[in-house]
Amino acid sequence: MGILENLKGKVVVSSQAMPDEPLYQEECMLAMMKSVVNGGAGGLRVAGARDVRNAKKYFNIPVIGLTKPDRLPDNWKEIVYITPGLKEVRDLIEAGADIIAFDGTLRPHDGCTVEEIIKTIHNAGRLAMADISTLEEGLYCADRGADIISTTLAGYTLESGEPTEGPDYELLKKLAEKLDKPVILEGRIWEPEEVKKAFELGAYSVVIGSAITRPQLITKRFVEVL
Repeated sequence: MGILENLKGKVVVSSQAMPDEPLYQEECMLAMMKSVVNGGAGGLRVAGARDVRNAKKYFNIPVIGLTKPDRLPDNWKEIVYITPGLKEVRDLIEAGADIIAFDGTLRPHDGCTVEEIIKTIHNAGRLAMADISTLEEGLYCADRGADIISTTLAGYTLESGEPTEGPDYELLKKLAEKLDKPVILEGRIWEPEEVKKAFELGAYSVVIGSAITRPQLITKRFVEVL
């Protein structure tokens, strides 16, 4: 089976931490990846060449690679920061990522275009995953050859407005109806029932991050009810 086929109907776990967080240490991130794979993760979404290399070395499941800055600036809703340019794309390719996730919004990228990012990924024999925030962006990236469209940035850009209370099902549904390419739901998924609903609405896969791999946010949810 190919990479895409292996992702169909699966839960992908986003195993990431920022450099100033305790779990960012290499051995901690590897332990996190091992734990979620033991739990049945059908794929991994990881940030940075280091974690991509470890994911490819230790696990035989699809690996989605991306890059992020060490610290998000205050205007993070206004800028491109997920794999913003060709250098970052090439670093992830060299590290061995099966799928390269990049910012698929219509905002200015780092010295290149969305088309150039997708072409570079394809020239290396990898799959291009566009992280988008609106229907327009999803259709734009699909038209330019992106292999996968993901709702990752819905609610996290100025163009998409404030985030919905939970997953952006409406965006997922519209994308699934209009595209003949895999559409992935990502963002604000906290309950198993939300995963089930996503697949009912046409999701190809579901990416879960904070609800599984961010202990500080999981703890905060319980503390805030006090």
